Amino acid sequence: MADSGKKGTGVASGKMAAPPTKPSPPAASGLSGLSKRFPRIAFMLLLALLYRQLQAPAPKICGTPGGPPVTGPRIQLKDGRHLAYYESGVPKDQAKHKIIFVHGFDSCRYDALQLSPELAQELGIYLLSFDRPGYGESDPHPARTEDSIAFDIEELADSLQLGPRFYLIGFSMGGEIMWSCLKNIPHRLAGVSILGPVGNYWWSGYPSNVSTEAWYVQLPQDQWAVRVAHHAPWLTYWWNTQKLFPASSVISFDPAILSREEMAILPKFAFRTYAGQVRQQGEHETLHRDMMVGFGKWGWSPLEMEDPFPGGEATVHLWHGVEDLIVPVQLSRYIAERLPWVRYHELPTAGHLFPIADGMGDAIVKSMLLGDDE
Repeated sequence: MADSGKKGTGVASGKMAAPPTKPSPPAASGLSGLSKRFPRIAFMLLLALLYRQLQAPAPKICGTPGGPPVTGPRIQLKDGRHLAYYESGVPKDQAKHKIIFVHGFDSCRYDALQLSPELAQELGIYLLSFDRPGYGESDPHPARTEDSIAFDIEELADSLQLGPRFYLIGFSMGGEIMWSCLKNIPHRLAGVSILGPVGNYWWSGYPSNVSTEAWYVQLPQDQWAVRVAHHAPWLTYWWNTQKLFPASSVISFDPAILSREEMAILPKFAFRTYAGQVRQQGEHETLHRDMMVGFGKWGWSPLEMEDPFPGGEATVHLWHGVEDLIVPVQLSRYIAERLPWVRYHELPTAGHLFPIADGMGDAIVKSMLLGDDE
C-alpha cells in the first residue's frame, strides 16, 4: 500500500525545512547609501556656488579680443602694462610748468582739473592726465599696492620726457595717492596739491576720537563697504554686487552723499559723455581694487611722514570741503595739524566735488604755482 503521508510534505527524516531568507531590495540599499552621502554632496555644491559668487569676472582688457578698443595714446611700462593719457594746456615744449593730474574714484583721464585757457597761456601750463590702472584704457594691475602707483607716475613722466621735476595734483582716491608719491618719489616733485583725499581710518597716528567722528559721517552702508574692503578684501567684489542689502553708495552715486552746494554742480559730473569708458574693463579692477588698496592694510602711515622738502624746494597744499559727506573733513584737518609742512585750505561750504566748481581749477593751480592762498 502506498505511503500517502510523504506526498508534497517537504519533510525529510521527520524534520521541517527552514523557510528561505528574503533578500533586501537592491534599490532600497542604494537609496540608503545616497541619503548618507547627500549632506556631504550638498555642502560641496554650496561651497562651489559660494566660491563662484565670490570670484570677480576677468577684466575685458582694451585692445585684446573681445575687449574695448584703444582710442587714445598710451605708453608701455617696464612690466608690459599700458597707461593711457591725455594732454591739455600749452604744448609740452613751450611749457614753463608741467603738471600731472591723478583722477579719483570712478573717473578717468578726461576728468582732469579744468583750467581756463587764459591761465594756461599766461603761466605756460602743460597738463597731463592718465587713466589709473584698470580705468578707461589703462591695463589693470592686480598686484597694485599703496606704493606701486607712484612708480607708474614716475615712469609715465620719463616716457613723455617731462624733465627732472614736475607738479602733481590728485583728487579723492588720486589725492590719497599723493602721499605715496611724497614718500617714494619726492626728488621728482616741484609741488603737490592734494584735493579732498580719501583717508584710511586704520592709518596709525589718528586719535580714536578723530577717526571715530569721521567714521560716523559716512552712511551706514558705506561704513560696511569700507570695513569689508579693509578686513575681508576677498569679499569686496561680492559685497558690492550682491542684492541682499545696500552696498557702497558711492558706487551707486546715491544723492544722499551730496551736499547742497554739490547738487548745483552735479550735472557737470553726472552727464559726462565719456562716462561709459570709465568702468568698461570691469568694476572689480577699477572700483573694487581702489577700495581694497585705499582702505587696505598699509605698511606705513602718512601721519608719520617727515617733511619731504626740508630745504623748501617744493610746497604741499591740502584742500578739503567741510560739507564733504564722502571723505570726512576730520581726517584731512587732523593731518594738517600733525604735519606742519602741509599748507591747508578748508572750504566751509564745499562738498567732495569742489574741484569741478567754476573757477576752482584756476584757484588751486595759482596757489600751487604762485603761492596765492585763494
